[in-house]
Amino acid sequence: MSTPTNLGFVSFQVSDLSASRRFYTEVLGFAPAVQSPPDACVFVTQSGAAFAIRKPLVDLQESTRLGWGISLWFAVPNLTAFLQGISEQVQVVRGLQLSPFGNTAVIADLDGYWLTLQEMPAA
Repeated sequence: MSTPTNLGFVSFQVSDLSASRRFYTEVLGFAPAVQSPPDACVFVTQSGAAFAIRKPLVDLQESTRLGWGISLWFAVPNLTAFLQGISEQVQVVRGLQLSPFGNTAVIADLDGYWLTLQEMPAA
């Protein structure tokens, strides 16, 4: 079984997507990708993990959970096999499902942080 060691995608959930997009592009100099999902802005990266901001999936103002509002995605070559291998040791928040980015699943770590696992073939 292979282990998830390659960070594939990072997105921050933001309270105001337009204002955050201006901040990341005009203040920090990030270049938006040509195409992004409707509720997000993906930025161009030269190497490493892709980075994006998105509308929140939770009420950020009301949240008291550590790390809530930040999504970490990790690449896994064979997601089905990996999930079968860890199913007794993790809390599965959302099982295997097809997304715009391929097959994904969400698990919680010991502190309750949600980690999205994204199936990506090994290089």
